[in-house]
Amino acid sequence: MALLISFILLPVVKKLEGWGLNKILSAFFSLLMLFLIIGGFITLFSTQIMNLSDQLDDFTGKIMKTLSEVVIFINKDVNFIDNLNSDELVENGKKWLKESSGSLIQNAFSNTAAFVAGLLTTTIYTFLFLIYREGLTKAFVAFGDDENKSKIFRMLKNVQSVGKKYLSGMFILIIILGFANSIGLWIIGIDSPFLFGFMAAFLSIVPYVGTTLGATIPVLYAFMSTDSIWTPVAVMILFWSIQVIESNFLSPRIVGSSLNVNALVAILSLFIGASVWGIAGMILFLPFAAMLKVICEEFDQLKPVAMLISSDIYGDHKRKPKTSKLIEKIKGWFKHK
Repeated sequence: MALLISFILLPVVKKLEGWGLNKILSAFFSLLMLFLIIGGFITLFSTQIMNLSDQLDDFTGKIMKTLSEVVIFINKDVNFIDNLNSDELVENGKKWLKESSGSLIQNAFSNTAAFVAGLLTTTIYTFLFLIYREGLTKAFVAFGDDENKSKIFRMLKNVQSVGKKYLSGMFILIIILGFANSIGLWIIGIDSPFLFGFMAAFLSIVPYVGTTLGATIPVLYAFMSTDSIWTPVAVMILFWSIQVIESNFLSPRIVGSSLNVNALVAILSLFIGASVWGIAGMILFLPFAAMLKVICEEFDQLKPVAMLISSDIYGDHKRKPKTSKLIEKIKGWFKHK
């Protein structure tokens, strides 16, 4: 994570160094600017998060009531428990929540401590990558022979370019999806639309799984906070429509051009990353696969590996999208006239 963050902060650091600051101050101010941006987003949504936490007790009661009705409905056909009562199920569920609250608080505390420790170490590593970047580059280049040093240097530059383009593309995509989701939820009438909209957009960083999870949370909130069944259905249709547009138009043009990784490798990266590093691995292994492709393309022995990773093996780059053909046809009409 620190490596990717250092890639995207590198242009900012170079700009500050061009203004006369040394490496340490440039790296420090670039990280400070990043934390200010993240802190601004957290402050912006903190009020909405507090309002949701106040409604948590009501939502818990509604969820327990709904689950109890589902269990009773199934029990009528299966009959695995005699004389099953809805109120009894709700009370047992609330009792279980109270008994398990201690372990939940303990897990929340340990996870928070782990997150803070990870954030601190990531910040330190990012700072060190930025101030030692020239020495690290020279050291990696020195591993090669004299005839291969230029090739290794070009490979490192391409790896940095892939990481920077991926993160900047994902940032632009999150902003676009966040506003699209938020405006749609606001039109439907969901409370805290910008919170749910940008939450779903941020979760889209995780391929496939994040998009589904990001849509599930506002759908459940709409189901719990409204009495009409059409409101959660409208939210589902909204996220489905945005997902279709994002998958077919936005993501291939904003992020896909920087990765050039086929779907098979993307899915494998998702599962391997999850098994190795959990959620962080699910986020990081896709750009890592793209970086591996760049490395393999520089060596003749590894070019078959790059072919397996690349989406060009299917010839997708040779086929123009239907929208591009339509635009070219319209331009041809005007030229003909």
